[in-house]
Amino acid sequence: MLGNKVSRQKPCHHCKRSASVPPDTSTIHYEKFWLYRHCSSVQQRDRQAQKAGQLFSGLLAMNVVFLGCAFLSSMIFNHVAITLADVWILLSILKVLCLCWIIYYLLGTSRQPHAVLYRDSHAGPIWIRGSVLLFGSFSILLNVFQIGYSAILIQCKSKVEIVFPSIEILFICTQTFFLWRHSKDCIQVQHNLTRCGLMLTIATNLLLWLLAVTNDTIHTEIESQLREVEQRFAGKAPFSQPYLRNKTTSCICPNTTICKVFQKGYILVYPFNTEYCLVCCSVLYVMWKNVGRRISHHVPHIKPKFKLQGVVFGPLLGATAVIIGICVFMMYQIQATGSAPNLQVFVMYYSYYIVLLPLMSVAAVIGTIIHALEKKELDTLKNPTRSLDVILLMGAALGQIGMSYFSIVAIVATDPRDLLNSLILSYSVLLIFQNITQNVFIIDGLHRQPFISPGKEEEMKEEQNHEAYNQRRVSVLELGQEIRKVSLSYLHSYSHLSWKRRALREISFFLVLCNIILWVMPTFGAHPAFENGLEKSFYGYSTWFAIVNFGLPLGVFYRMHSVGGLLEVYVTA
Repeated sequence: MLGNKVSRQKPCHHCKRSASVPPDTSTIHYEKFWLYRHCSSVQQRDRQAQKAGQLFSGLLAMNVVFLGCAFLSSMIFNHVAITLADVWILLSILKVLCLCWIIYYLLGTSRQPHAVLYRDSHAGPIWIRGSVLLFGSFSILLNVFQIGYSAILIQCKSKVEIVFPSIEILFICTQTFFLWRHSKDCIQVQHNLTRCGLMLTIATNLLLWLLAVTNDTIHTEIESQLREVEQRFAGKAPFSQPYLRNKTTSCICPNTTICKVFQKGYILVYPFNTEYCLVCCSVLYVMWKNVGRRISHHVPHIKPKFKLQGVVFGPLLGATAVIIGICVFMMYQIQATGSAPNLQVFVMYYSYYIVLLPLMSVAAVIGTIIHALEKKELDTLKNPTRSLDVILLMGAALGQIGMSYFSIVAIVATDPRDLLNSLILSYSVLLIFQNITQNVFIIDGLHRQPFISPGKEEEMKEEQNHEAYNQRRVSVLELGQEIRKVSLSYLHSYSHLSWKRRALREISFFLVLCNIILWVMPTFGAHPAFENGLEKSFYGYSTWFAIVNFGLPLGVFYRMHSVGGLLEVYVTA
């Protein structure tokens, strides 16, 4: 009965064709499958939507930055039409909008189901988040000093000067908490809103940085002009601008201790505000790049730990450079802040740099050569954080390099044989070379695969092989043989390359300490590029002041960012 039923079934059309013509199994035409075509179109639409969202949010940030720059330029060149209070009102509106979006992200977007499925382990390292927390704390202290100072002089100050720093304190607190908790997020929901919010916050921080540079220019200019007035009364005759004297005498700090504390404290912690804005922009940009990003879990992430084992000469030489630099900095501050800074203090300052910069350059060149000899595999995985680090290193170095070229032109065109001029010329040339060699060393180190200890590599290999065992059901004997083979080959390479890794650690640690002292000196007020008066007399007061106040914050940011890059090179060596 069953056989009759089977015999009565008609063969299908596909069965006839397959029986007559043998199928070609050598090639598979995926484009004929509906599922493949559907998935391809979905992926393509997803990429197009991502590019469109990035383009729209980028245009939003560009328009906000251009609007803010127009306000700032009008304030600088036309004090009557656009005042500082108008700029503060615009920035306050932007900060309120950013606060609304950050609060919505914290309470709404990040708490949605499947919102944060992936976290970028390379984004927001501890040194970056620590910098955000440190500079944010100093920025809050700066605004407290500004509020106190304006409250004492309320009879000649606008109420906006109290409201603006109050809003900024709230903005800094909220943004710092947001970056500390969510800097690693790869958000998977509300892509366009998140991108626009991040770009709006980036644009706001950029405008706050530009305003801080402008305000730093104004108050440093006033201090310099007052010093020149003192020199004029002492018997010298530098040029002066009377309108600055009228501006400073209209609102004088009373002779009280609390007013002097607010005034001196404001000047002391002011540079940290510019660094806070730049660091926040870098972290927010990485978050913007990570919106909608999916990270593969099959790639094991290696987290090397910071250890001081095996390094002696790097910390010793670096600590010596730091101690000498602190002494030079203190002597410079004591003498250069007087009414008439003498030649010896500038000779001492530039001589310190002329000795230190070649040592740093030689160390970076040796480190780059060791990287080439080591032949370690390159890390070719897509990493937005590393890409941003490279861009920031190259971009921030332009500040010091640009100032150095301006100094070289000014000195060569005047009198390069003078003692101070020759020192400044040597300093400028060495600074350019040091920036280039250090960038090459850091970028090369960031693209190297991290070094793993033998025990850690064997443990990771065993874990991966266990996963392969569960998936492919390999035998325990095969697993043990593979682990033993990998361990023997690694120990053989370790015996040949250990001295190179030790040398890389020594070099990295030495450069870390050197960059720290070169960050501290200009951050806390050592600005001989303007105070020596040579380039100022060549380019003119306003032009050289604009060059210095644009290049100095970038130079300070470069040193700080180099410390983070060198620490990463150190722990992966």
